[in-house]
Amino acid sequence: MNLMDTAKGYLLPVEYPIVQTKGYCKLTHVGQLSEIEGLFWLDENKLNAGKQTLSKEDILDLEQKLVEKPITLVNTNWKTKEDWKAYLEKDVSGKKRVHLLALGDVGSTVLTALKLLGGDCIHTLGIYDVNENVCKRWESELNQAQYPWEYDAMPEVVILKEEELFDCDVFVFCASKGIPPVGSEVKDVRMVQYEANKGIVGHFAKLARNHQFEGLFAVVSDPVDPLCKAAFLASNADENGDFDGKGLRPEQIQGYGLGVMNARAAYYAKQDAKFTSFLTEGRAFGPHGGDLVIANSISNYDNTLSLELTKMAVEANLKTRDLGFKPYVAPAISSAAISLLLTIRGEWHYSSNFLGGVYMGSKNRTTPFGLEIEHLPMPEELYERIQHAFVGLEAIV
Repeated sequence: MNLMDTAKGYLLPVEYPIVQTKGYCKLTHVGQLSEIEGLFWLDENKLNAGKQTLSKEDILDLEQKLVEKPITLVNTNWKTKEDWKAYLEKDVSGKKRVHLLALGDVGSTVLTALKLLGGDCIHTLGIYDVNENVCKRWESELNQAQYPWEYDAMPEVVILKEEELFDCDVFVFCASKGIPPVGSEVKDVRMVQYEANKGIVGHFAKLARNHQFEGLFAVVSDPVDPLCKAAFLASNADENGDFDGKGLRPEQIQGYGLGVMNARAAYYAKQDAKFTSFLTEGRAFGPHGGDLVIANSISNYDNTLSLELTKMAVEANLKTRDLGFKPYVAPAISSAAISLLLTIRGEWHYSSNFLGGVYMGSKNRTTPFGLEIEHLPMPEELYERIQHAFVGLEAIV
């Protein structure tokens, strides 16, 4: 293997199709090199099997290198290895500038939570909405929310012009239209929103391309996972609509919808002792919607219990709608605000990331060496459920 030694770690250049693979990520298992990235990256059993296809010399060398220093897998079809080296050596420490698009129910709740919780890692919160008075309202209200005598403890809220949206480190897409009203007969609200919202996310993905944006493009609007893929494709389309790879790289886009599904599963697990294992051993995978996969436990997986808990988590939003309210508060806080803060801090969280051409939700974290996606030794029954969700997402976009 042709590794490049750097001050921070090793770079391992590969040449993979850019439509199917990230620009860079952290290598955590030698089996990741058995073929181009895919769903098998989530399953340690399949990674171990893939590892056996490599030469013994490569396995020994790479495993020794992994002990010495972190290894970053860099796709030289996105950047040259020299450009990757320069890119990864940039100083990215310090508080981040976070810009939010659209201040409806979800956006304003995300903004409020980030204001209250993000003082340690957010420098400023920029806001933009087509309604100028909405921006003025939130700028004045939230900048009047202060600790006494500690007037810089929380990030300042600033109003943006549209052309300033991508002068930031993190762009948060909260724009949405076409949400079915409370009381409607629509069962899957998220997919009704897809056709309406993909045009909006495509517009701003193209703006990011034109701005040569290098930060995080965070998708909060529903349906999160397909909209991530729509943003990726739109950003990389030239004037003729052909994919040219000159826009956002796959890892720059993350979807924030799985956090609340995990939180809903935990909510019900606390209410019934038979689900208690989820609180310490459970995991969530897949989309923010009907193909969600909740596992009651990885080490002691019970398919019946997991399916029951999954159903409860999926239908939790319907219970809120039955009460006559839009179920946006928990998603805005658990999926968006908390998960975004954990992303910025480099801590483990739930979000959707590009994996072999599909944006798939799982536990992950952002490191100085690239995205790190958790891999676990999975029961085959669980892996088959995750694979079903993956194929479902693949069919949408």
